[in-house]
Amino acid sequence: MTAPPGLARRLGTADAVVIGLGAMVGAGVFAAFAPAARAAGGRLLAALAIAATVAYCNATSSARLAARYPASGGTYVYGRERLGPFWGYLAGWSFVVGKTASCAAMALTFAAYAAPGRERPVAVAAVLALTALNWRGVHRSALATRIIVAVVLTVLTAVVIAGLTAPAAPPEPRGNFPAWGVLQAAGLLFFAFAGYARIATLGEEVKDPQRTIPRAIPLALAITLAVYTAVALAVLHALGPSQLAASTTPLADTAGGLSPLVRAGAATAALGSLLALILGVSRTTLAMARDRHLPAALDAIHPRSQVPHRAELAVGLLVALLAATVDLRDAIGFSSFGVLLYYAIANAAALTLPGRLIPLLGLAGCLVLAVTLPIASVLTGAAVITLGALIYRVRT
Repeated sequence: MTAPPGLARRLGTADAVVIGLGAMVGAGVFAAFAPAARAAGGRLLAALAIAATVAYCNATSSARLAARYPASGGTYVYGRERLGPFWGYLAGWSFVVGKTASCAAMALTFAAYAAPGRERPVAVAAVLALTALNWRGVHRSALATRIIVAVVLTVLTAVVIAGLTAPAAPPEPRGNFPAWGVLQAAGLLFFAFAGYARIATLGEEVKDPQRTIPRAIPLALAITLAVYTAVALAVLHALGPSQLAASTTPLADTAGGLSPLVRAGAATAALGSLLALILGVSRTTLAMARDRHLPAALDAIHPRSQVPHRAELAVGLLVALLAATVDLRDAIGFSSFGVLLYYAIANAAALTLPGRLIPLLGLAGCLVLAVTLPIASVLTGAAVITLGALIYRVRT
C-alpha cells in the first residue's frame, strides 16, 4: 500500500522560533492586558506568572511529544497515539473550532486598527491574501512572519521605553481582588501565550524535528515571556491598574505621542497572528482529514508547493465568511477555553511518558484556568466541545 505524500521539511530552528513568536507576540499582547487587569487589578504580574508557568508546562509536554511524533496535527496526533482515537479527535476539534474563531477575531482586529469603519471588507481581504500566501509554500509564510515579528518587537520596545520613562501613575490601594480573579486573569493572559503550538502542528515541515522542536518551543516561549513581562511593567508604571483596566487601547495610551506607531504595530501583530493561525489550523485539518474525521477531500498536498492546499483553502474561506458575518472581537475567553482543553489533553498524553511532574502540573493548571474563565466563555466552550463529542459518537 502506497503511503500518503508527506509535506516538505523546509523549516530550521530559526524559522520554527519565528513562527512561534509570530503566533504568540501578536494581537494578544495588545488586547489581553486590560481585561486581565479588570480581573486581577494590581496583581496582574502574579496572573502573568501563573499563565507563564502553565504555558511552560504545556510547552515542555508538547516539545517532548512533538519529538516523538513529528507529524502535522500537534496534540491531535499525540492524543490519538497516547490516549486513543477519541481524545485525539477531541483535541483536534477543540483546536480547529477555537482557533478558527480566533482567526476571524484576529482579522477583525487587524482591520479595526488598519481601516476603522471598513472592518469587514478589509478583514476578508486580509484573510484571502494570507491564504494565497500560505498556498505558495510554508517557507514564504515563515519569511513574512520574520518581517512581521521584527516590526512588532520594535513597536513593543518603543512602548516599554515610553512607559518606563513616563511619570509614574499615582499609587493605588491594592483593592480586594480574590484569588479567583487572579486565576481568571491568568486564563485570559494565557490567550497571548498559546501560539507555541504552531511549532508542533508544523512538525511534518521541520528539519530534524527530534532536535529542532524541543529547542524551538522553549526558546520562543522564553522570548515571549521576557517581552510580556517588560510590557506589563511599563503599562502598570505609566497607567496604574485602574486606568489600565478601563483602557481599550492600553499600549497606545502608554506610548503617548507614539500612539500612531503602536496602532500600526497592533495591526501588524494581528496580521502575524492571523498568518500563523491559518497555518496551524490548516495542518490540524489535514491530519484529521487523513483519519477521516473531516472530509477526505481535504487530505491533499499540492505537488509543487508541498502544502495542504485544500485544507488551507477551506480554512481561509470559512474564516473569511466568519469575518464577514460575525463579530468575534470579544472571543478571547472562548478561544482560551478551547486552547486550554487542547493543552490539557497534551499534558494527559505526556503523562504516559517517563517524568510525570511537569505534565501533571500542566494538566491541573489548564483545567483550573479553564473553569475560572468568564462564565459565558465556559458555558459556550463546553457546549461546543460537547457537540464535537456527540458528533464523534454518532459517527462511530
